[in-house]
Amino acid sequence: MSSPSPGRRVPEEDVDRSPDGAGGLPRALALTLASALVWGVAHLAAGRRVAGGLLLGLWVVVAATVAVTVTVYRSSLVHLAVRPDELQTLAAGIVVLGIVWIAVVIRSYLVLSPARRSISARTLGAAAVAVMCFAVAVPVAWGAHSTYVYRDALTSIFRTGSQNGRHIDTSDPWEGQPRVNILLLGGDAAADRTGVRTDSMTLASVDTKTGDTVLLSLPRNLEKFPMPPGPARDRFPYGFTGDGPENPGLLNEVYEYAENHPDVVPGVPKNRRGPELLKATIAGILGQRVDYYILVDMFGFADIVDAMGGVKIRVTQPIPYGLDGQVLQPGYRTLKGKEALWYGRSRTDSDDYVRMGRQKCLMRAIAQQADPQTVLTSFDKLAAAAKRTLSTDLPQELLPALIKLSGKVKDGAQISSLQFVPPLINSGNPDFALIRRLAAKAVGPEQAHASTSASPSPTGSSDLAANGSPGATPSAGASDGASPGAPPSPTGSPARESKPTSLAATCPS
Repeated sequence: MSSPSPGRRVPEEDVDRSPDGAGGLPRALALTLASALVWGVAHLAAGRRVAGGLLLGLWVVVAATVAVTVTVYRSSLVHLAVRPDELQTLAAGIVVLGIVWIAVVIRSYLVLSPARRSISARTLGAAAVAVMCFAVAVPVAWGAHSTYVYRDALTSIFRTGSQNGRHIDTSDPWEGQPRVNILLLGGDAAADRTGVRTDSMTLASVDTKTGDTVLLSLPRNLEKFPMPPGPARDRFPYGFTGDGPENPGLLNEVYEYAENHPDVVPGVPKNRRGPELLKATIAGILGQRVDYYILVDMFGFADIVDAMGGVKIRVTQPIPYGLDGQVLQPGYRTLKGKEALWYGRSRTDSDDYVRMGRQKCLMRAIAQQADPQTVLTSFDKLAAAAKRTLSTDLPQELLPALIKLSGKVKDGAQISSLQFVPPLINSGNPDFALIRRLAAKAVGPEQAHASTSASPSPTGSSDLAANGSPGATPSAGASDGASPGAPPSPTGSPARESKPTSLAATCPS
């Protein structure tokens, strides 16, 4: 074979592909690895300045975009993280980036690989490049998969505002309200029960500017409470009395009653009748708006705790749990899912009201310990558990504002709790005027005024929400305890009135 004449230009593709490889296989693999980290290095080393410059420039643009987004526009990532369409685009972009990256690795090696190689050298080179491609593919595949899983969980749990019959103004997501009220429900759909019993019912009233939160808790065994105006009150004009001898008329029966009796919530589909009637009922009891609800299945809750790696909490006294005589011993414990469930539900050697206090402390501990690292390391498990466990009417469009608000709650906002339990309230014969007065004082005068002012109901919502927007709102006279059909309040008041207490002070630490 004749060598090129001095005046003849060597084609670019032949540069650095001498018979011995101008350094051989080790040099080719080293530069391929460098090009996998910084695109274009291999091409520049091979004398392909145009291609190398373009690849390097593209790499700089991608790296700079990621760096600026993570640092300068970090807060905007929250909006991206809760928008399904953008998440789908992001997943596709990750896949495209991975394909381009792998192509750069392979092409870099082909540019530098020696022209004459033994079979063993070729095998070794191909294996080394395959390992590099695999190292690129794994994080790319994980990123695309996690984005897809997250989007699927997001769209499964949260509907759009149009699906909920509400229009959300993203420029004013709280509609000028000083507080947003979210009903937190713990549902117990046990194997020995028919349907869902809401054994935990807490209205979280959150200041939309500061994140300060007041938790207003009602006992599951509250009786003789008035039903909201409409078909429900027509059926129970003197307060809820239940559905048969096995259902004596407790507050935790309302959800399932509505699901089984669609005529009391006309026009509302199955699996939404229960939340709508319970929201309106609790709005009337407390004299406060109920904007949204979140229902957590208590047995699925254990899966969430397990996906988090457990929850750290201080147990102050022995708590029996399970059917085998097991006991949670006092001290600092990291509770697994089943143990955390029993910590929040056990009534052995205690009562409903003691466990209500434990539930609030458990909620506080989980909120404090759900850090980003925990979420990332258990992402798939958390997403799957959330889909099985959570249901809500919070619209997708509200999520960016809600995440921003939850950040304030976690970063030092005051969380207080007021429980309407004995001796403050007699659950068998409650003083509803007192309950409304204490609730109004707990959340402040602004909210007390807002709770009694009527505004148009959202389009497509049920008649239960006809006196408020968004969600369920008590009737105009509710805050005075004068709503029609309510049973008369017992004479006399408890020996003392209660004020909200800080969870930081009441929860063991």
